[in-house]
Amino acid sequence: MSSQQGILTVISGFSGAGKGTVLKRLLEKYDNYALSISATTRKPRDGEENGREYFFKTREEFEKMIAKDELIEYAMYVNNYYGTPKAYVQEQLSLGRDVILEIEVQGALKVKEKFPDTPLLFIAPPSASELRRRLRGRGTEGADVIEERMRTAAREALVMESYDYIIVNDDLEECVDRVHGTILAEHEKSARSRGFIEHMREELNSADLKGE
Repeated sequence: MSSQQGILTVISGFSGAGKGTVLKRLLEKYDNYALSISATTRKPRDGEENGREYFFKTREEFEKMIAKDELIEYAMYVNNYYGTPKAYVQEQLSLGRDVILEIEVQGALKVKEKFPDTPLLFIAPPSASELRRRLRGRGTEGADVIEERMRTAAREALVMESYDYIIVNDDLEECVDRVHGTILAEHEKSARSRGFIEHMREELNSADLKGE
């Protein structure tokens, strides 16, 4: 296990862009990633386990987490809270694992506002027509739902420029490798190497280099 601090990365994308498939393959192909586990006040569904799919909380417990600033971000959907606990993310990062947080665009922008160093990645299809084709290809949603998802995608496209990286999912393996490469590159940013920079400066300023 690397002793280097991990990086929290937020990944979003249109419904139907294939981000779930990309993330599944990313975790299969590379062993240094952890998916962030959300907390929620909704009841567990059959087969779900606390700490695996979600951290299941009572409304009182969740609101205490909000009051204590224990969440990276949170929102309410269909009368239930959903949010990202800081403790789990920080634990994984301290172990040197890169944590992937898959959330929708509004939540992503909240994370960026609170933690400006967090890279935001947006997974997009190569075209709107391909997005529609993929949504139809699922075979699980009617035409009205597909049209609503396309309208939602149009709204989400308005904030795409707020993301640090746009990665087109045309070929799955290429997309997975580009996501991985982007996160690796984030590790090399000078802003994440301040300790090394200071150490190098101190060595250069104190060392007698005449005989080198």
